[in-house]
Amino acid sequence: MLHWEVPARDVARFLPAGVQPDTFERRTYVGLIPFRMVGAGLGAGPPVPFLGTFLETNVRLYSVDEQGRRGIVFRSLDADRLAVVLGARLGLGLPYVWSRLTFTRGPDGALAYATRRRRRGPSSRLVLLPGSAVDRPTALEEWLTGRWGLHTRLAGRTRYLTNEHEVWPLHRAEVVDLDDGLVAAAGFGGVTARPPDSVLWSPGVRAAFGPTR
Repeated sequence: MLHWEVPARDVARFLPAGVQPDTFERRTYVGLIPFRMVGAGLGAGPPVPFLGTFLETNVRLYSVDEQGRRGIVFRSLDADRLAVVLGARLGLGLPYVWSRLTFTRGPDGALAYATRRRRRGPSSRLVLLPGSAVDRPTALEEWLTGRWGLHTRLAGRTRYLTNEHEVWPLHRAEVVDLDDGLVAAAGFGGVTARPPDSVLWSPGVRAAFGPTR
């Protein structure tokens, strides 16, 4: 989980109607989050074979609506399962992109995430070395990771999709290498040229999405 501070005015122009930038101590952030989705299913049913496990990299912003519900607005979501991309775009109005993604774990424990969009689109490569567990997250780390929904534009209306999961088990992490074009493609050019303001890693949580409101 990599985050950079960005001006709230730059974020506001990308948010749907009725939503404004959420801020922490008058600051807001853009996040670059690569991860593995494992064993996803529909409702209370079993994991969907093949399609339920995939790689994803998303670029996200932080939002709050008129009801005070804090969430995420995705600027982009790259995934390597075409069916997932089409389903999420049509069913939820999310800006998924069908891309080529890889994930590898080195002998030293370093994790390498790579994303490349098709047709010569932007790419991203991150090598991260996870460190010690975070016993007491800072207030900013709790603010960034304690998100229980997302805002999206669907059928002409702004919707709020709930997301339930336990508190993230967080670890410190070191960026070994980063070459990213996804954040710039999302409208924040030059941001990833400087070191992130927050770098975290997690072994993961179980999550449940829905319903939309």
